[in-house]
Amino acid sequence: MTQKQKIRLNWEDPVTGQRREPLLSPPISLGRLFGAMPDTLDDRRVSRVVLDNDDRVSRYHALIDFQQNNWVIFDRNTGNGTFVNGIRRDYWVLTSGDVLQIGDRAITVTFTLESSPNSAIPFHPETGLPDPHAVLTPSPHSFPPVEFRQSEFVSPEFLQQSGIFDPQTDRFDYAAIGAGLGSYIWVDFLRIFGVRSQQIVALGTQPQPYAKYKQLCLNSQIPLHERLRSNSDSCPDNIWGWPSYALREAWHDLGRGKLANALRYLWQVFAEPTFAETYTPRAGNVFASIDREAARIGWSQMYRYGSVRAIRKTQDGKYAIAYSRGKGNYGYIVAKYLHLATGYPAIRFLPHLQIYREQTRDLTLVVNAYEPHDHIYQHLGFQGGTVLIQGRGIVASRIIQRLFEVRQQTGKPVKIVHLMRSPLQGGRQFGRSRRPVKHHWEFQPFNWPKACWGGDLREILERANPQTRLNLLKSWGGTTTADRRDWQQLTELGLRQGWYDIQFGTVQKVERVGPKLQVVIPSHALEVDFIIDATGLDAEVKASPLLEDLVTRYQLPLLENGRLAVSNEFELVEMRSTVPGESPGRMYAAGTITLGGPYAAVDSFLGLQYAALRSIDALTVAQSPQLHYLNGFSSLQQWYNWAIGRSP
Repeated sequence: MTQKQKIRLNWEDPVTGQRREPLLSPPISLGRLFGAMPDTLDDRRVSRVVLDNDDRVSRYHALIDFQQNNWVIFDRNTGNGTFVNGIRRDYWVLTSGDVLQIGDRAITVTFTLESSPNSAIPFHPETGLPDPHAVLTPSPHSFPPVEFRQSEFVSPEFLQQSGIFDPQTDRFDYAAIGAGLGSYIWVDFLRIFGVRSQQIVALGTQPQPYAKYKQLCLNSQIPLHERLRSNSDSCPDNIWGWPSYALREAWHDLGRGKLANALRYLWQVFAEPTFAETYTPRAGNVFASIDREAARIGWSQMYRYGSVRAIRKTQDGKYAIAYSRGKGNYGYIVAKYLHLATGYPAIRFLPHLQIYREQTRDLTLVVNAYEPHDHIYQHLGFQGGTVLIQGRGIVASRIIQRLFEVRQQTGKPVKIVHLMRSPLQGGRQFGRSRRPVKHHWEFQPFNWPKACWGGDLREILERANPQTRLNLLKSWGGTTTADRRDWQQLTELGLRQGWYDIQFGTVQKVERVGPKLQVVIPSHALEVDFIIDATGLDAEVKASPLLEDLVTRYQLPLLENGRLAVSNEFELVEMRSTVPGESPGRMYAAGTITLGGPYAAVDSFLGLQYAALRSIDALTVAQSPQLHYLNGFSSLQQWYNWAIGRSP
């Protein structure tokens, strides 16, 4: 095979918004049903690409092949047709950068080398920070040993003989894997429901449960005084939600004579989004409140530094967790009940940008919005320049706002080129509701409609089967940003004055030309100083070595979107660790790795609280150690403890 006999197809999954980037060998079939497409063609194995959940895609829709030194696409005489760069084609010779429209998917074609780099920036397993150079694949001789990695069940004797496991200090009832916000919320519920801190361990790489989230916020230009994209109902420091962040902020401003501010916050909470901008709390206020609650429940006593390498069931109905405490320093922990909240394992990076970085080793001119990139704003503040932005969600809008602030504060000629794949004429619709669109931005306060959080849409999703759930998520989800007054004024001003320019196209190539970057799209080339990719984070199981190992070892089922299949209680049922005569060990999951399950907004504060509550409720029913139901009186008592800062 020549170097060009591989092709990358790139599109956004309409259900999850996840970027799909398979690197495939010819021939390649595309269709709605896997079984309707051939598995071989002329004695060659066919790469079958399933484009489901769309009736406009035929069972076997199109074929891509490499013939006479050309990539060609054949439409299979379908009713809805195959479009190349907006024109219906029955047969077409492809060029790198062409966009195929099949049903509701816009698929970009890129010719690439067989050794094309992975389009993601992993988080370093020891620091938890984004690191383009992190090596995630462990050496065959690294910890844990082969006997552990190749086993489905680990014996207590193996752990005892390892010399790094102490039953007195390394055995717990409950273990939270990740030690981020999802773990912290689960541990908070355990403590409030009666579990002593000595029976809980939280394993992670950063002592503050919000540390990774805070760093991502700062990198994406949300400083402590800016507002998060989380409403007043979601209080990770307060499971009762009262007093809310809005009420606390209103009380604070009222005490300083700022009556108008206080009334505005309350109006935002009680009014519908149609009449008022949705209230969201300031990042610094949220982090300070979490610090207060973490101190109250004894988080520092339960936290243990460690990068989890592997998890195995034990022969006595528990789980063994192998973890690293630093170079050459390893340990085991055993627990009966596990909670996985590992968060996003990597930052998604557009393939053409990753190819540029791999070829040039330049990590300063082409960056991801979630990487540290303050040098760009500093450079623009001194010299001005042109920045190309890709992505049109909340992070992209915040980056554009930050660039506008640099322009306003310094007076330098800062120009923004916003490159979008295609125009957006109408927003997603479900029933009679349709999202508004303006200047090709789709508006909604949060990623999901309000009824997904605790209303009728949540109940519909919970009752649905897996396939119906994905269809519903496709209808409800998608990339959005908040319809804020300041944002509307900013874009209107930028378009009118010409420093904000929206263009459409798919990048064919990025190369360095002198001190600048040249971005080639089908119609022309753009010359810019910097590129910022704001397309999002990667949450597929395959991006996490820990989760991929778990899925592979125990053959765990995955959803079609690459996430973990969980029950309505967020349990990984296949991971129950059973022994005769005893209640089984149980493993639960939370966060974005469960998207496609019983809840839509899984990576939100409220979603993490909901998942924690469902799992704690199930553990209480199973009579897990020290857990007790909260009745009206005990709940009031626990709220009072929270209000005065007393330990649960």
